Amino acid sequence: MMRRAVIIVLAAIISLPVLAQDVQEHRERKKQLEDEIAMIDRQLGSTSKKRKESLNTLILTRQKLEARKKLISQLDSEIAGYDQSITSTNAQIQRLNARLDTLREYHAALVLGAYKTRDNKVWFMYILSSKDINQGLRRWSYLKNISMSVRQQAMAIKSTELDLQLENARLEDLKAGSMQARSEREKERDALSAEERRANSMVVKLSKQEKAMKRELQQKQKEVERLNREIERILAEAVKNQKSGKDGAVDYALSAKFGENKGKLPWPVNGVVIQKFGQTYHPVFKNLKMPYNNGINISASAGSNASAVFDGVVKQILVMPGYDQCVLVQHGEYFTFYCKLKRVYVKSGDKISTGDRIGEISLNEDGNAELHFQLWKGTAKQNPENWLR
Repeated sequence: MMRRAVIIVLAAIISLPVLAQDVQEHRERKKQLEDEIAMIDRQLGSTSKKRKESLNTLILTRQKLEARKKLISQLDSEIAGYDQSITSTNAQIQRLNARLDTLREYHAALVLGAYKTRDNKVWFMYILSSKDINQGLRRWSYLKNISMSVRQQAMAIKSTELDLQLENARLEDLKAGSMQARSEREKERDALSAEERRANSMVVKLSKQEKAMKRELQQKQKEVERLNREIERILAEAVKNQKSGKDGAVDYALSAKFGENKGKLPWPVNGVVIQKFGQTYHPVFKNLKMPYNNGINISASAGSNASAVFDGVVKQILVMPGYDQCVLVQHGEYFTFYCKLKRVYVKSGDKISTGDRIGEISLNEDGNAELHFQLWKGTAKQNPENWLR
């Protein structure tokens, strides 16, 4: 019985770090999503009144919706975890109550036995009445240890009572946490419904501007194609010079370190991706393709700076229509581009380190900073989101 009790207590102790880890992971993920929603709120709040119904505002609102849905899903998962822990704790309390009843019954029997044998004459008569010497030794050993067994059982009862108190307190904490999570979930659901109505209203208003949007899209297409051609030309020339040795030996050690950090690179700016890599479709007119994006566009707060995602050398600075100033940074075989900069803090040939400021990001029509970021391995374009942490 003591062994079974020890196993139950050990199982409960072992499960505590796992539960604590789950709770911590939930809290960290919730914090990330809440921070993302707050960041989008700041950008939406800074949007000029005349641009309240712009495409970027719609995209930001939809990004906020997605973050809100993820947060609700996270709360659902947290509530499920609470429910599971509550069920487990209730089962543990039932086991402890059953064990306590058994211990008390056994302790009462021991006390009764000790009471009956309190007279030394009774002890001697009990031993002398044994059938043989072996039985006499067993009875002598039992009588010798009975008082110790009584004390041990009393200690086991106290220990179990303490465990029971701790489990009951833990159960109350779990119930309180579950109620708080459910309250938060309802609040987030209400906010989600309001934001969905706002987004739908924006779509209706923007859909009436089809001609103007198509003209804007055609202009943007030309700017994107011009930028892509120039970047591809620069990279082809850079790779050619690398192979010929004209620009010196390739820093393969730096390349290897860069490659090892796939999925771990810091973001060039703290913001929200409003245009993803590759082929996407218009946020209002679903059958209308957007210009192919060789990188990603990140919306950030006004006054934000672009920072280097890794150690490297500033290869070139160029000016492109629609993209303002662009900075090309080389990292051995890899290249990163930082476009839409209104002010540049570096010059060609500068060695830079991870996190160094490259330039101040230009403002888009909504009054938010918007960085266009690309990442290449030689002449092969990469999806930056696969590389950034």
